[in-house]
Amino acid sequence: MTSADVLVDAFSRVQEAVHEAVAGLDEEQLAHRIDDGANSIAWLLWHLARVQDDHIADVAETEQVWLAQNWAARFALPLDEEDTGYGHDTEQVASVRASGELLTGYYDAVHEQTLRFVAGLDDAELDEVIDASWSPPVTLGVRLVSVIADDLQHAGQAALLNGFLLRTA
Repeated sequence: MTSADVLVDAFSRVQEAVHEAVAGLDEEQLAHRIDDGANSIAWLLWHLARVQDDHIADVAETEQVWLAQNWAARFALPLDEEDTGYGHDTEQVASVRASGELLTGYYDAVHEQTLRFVAGLDDAELDEVIDASWSPPVTLGVRLVSVIADDLQHAGQAALLNGFLLRTA
């Protein structure tokens, strides 16, 4: 198994977790927040897809799927088109509403672009420094693992909420 194969497998696990997190829930449930300071499943999945899209587009030197494939218009959120969710306040979190089909459709499109990029990487490319402003400098491999870790944390939070909502419905 190559390093690229490991990355493909890891990102594929994120995709599975995203699909599982919306299973059995309608748009109202996906937008449900356990309190005013909490994130919804819709926000968590939108955010993880936006961050992955943003970070992969940056390192792959491509346009974000969000804009290139018109997902921003499909979601029609009252947010800036470049917004990824970092630093959102309670009103911004609440504004992210979407169906499971829309959330998984966008994630799947991001996943496809991600796999096109990571599948062809070799170990030397993963060792390339892409951000020297950190100590130690961030390599491409570290950035990709960071995206995977962040995605899986958010997908896990969404899975917990899914289980809660299905048991209390």
